[in-house]
Amino acid sequence: MRLIVEDLACRRSGRRVFAGLSFALEPGEALVVTGRNGAGKSSLLAMLAGRLRPDAGAIRVEGVGERTLPECLHLVGHRDGLKAAMTARENLDFARDLLGHRSLPAEEALAEVGLAHAAALPVAYLSAGQRRRVALARLLVAHRPLWLLDEPTSALDAASQTTLGMLMNEHLSNGGLIVAATHAPLDLRGVKEIRIERAAPTMPEEDLDP
Repeated sequence: MRLIVEDLACRRSGRRVFAGLSFALEPGEALVVTGRNGAGKSSLLAMLAGRLRPDAGAIRVEGVGERTLPECLHLVGHRDGLKAAMTARENLDFARDLLGHRSLPAEEALAEVGLAHAAALPVAYLSAGQRRRVALARLLVAHRPLWLLDEPTSALDAASQTTLGMLMNEHLSNGGLIVAATHAPLDLRGVKEIRIERAAPTMPEEDLDP
């Protein structure tokens, strides 16, 4: 899979957030996106995931056959997206059935993130760090080549951050791609970095003189 982004622009609530953003990722490459709060890091991930329409520019994907880009990616956002009343295993089983392209069983995925002992516990009983690890375990139950990660180390202790780094590097070694928006450093091999600067305020078109 190859991901190409050309002259991407984002506008939210009538305000230009960023413009002219371009990059390309080859198999096995990662991109770390940095910038101040409000610069548009999460908006970029939402556009890549197909949840937000770009104001300008293009997003293209190659090497995936008939699949669309949303069918080729995982998105782990600020919110963990888990059902609190369901167990950790049930949350992962649901994700595995929904996403298709099955990979690891739920128990093995939980073991990979150090939560084998919590498989039968309702997510509501887990700590914030444990819930984050369950959310990240979704990356392992269904194989998708592109991982979009928004502050992936949020709520994780040092040991869990090390585990996440190992999983991310293994994904890259297998030809996967990663785009991660983060304020924290990530221990990734061969990582690219792009910083989004907040765009200068622009006057709404209806206020411009003819």
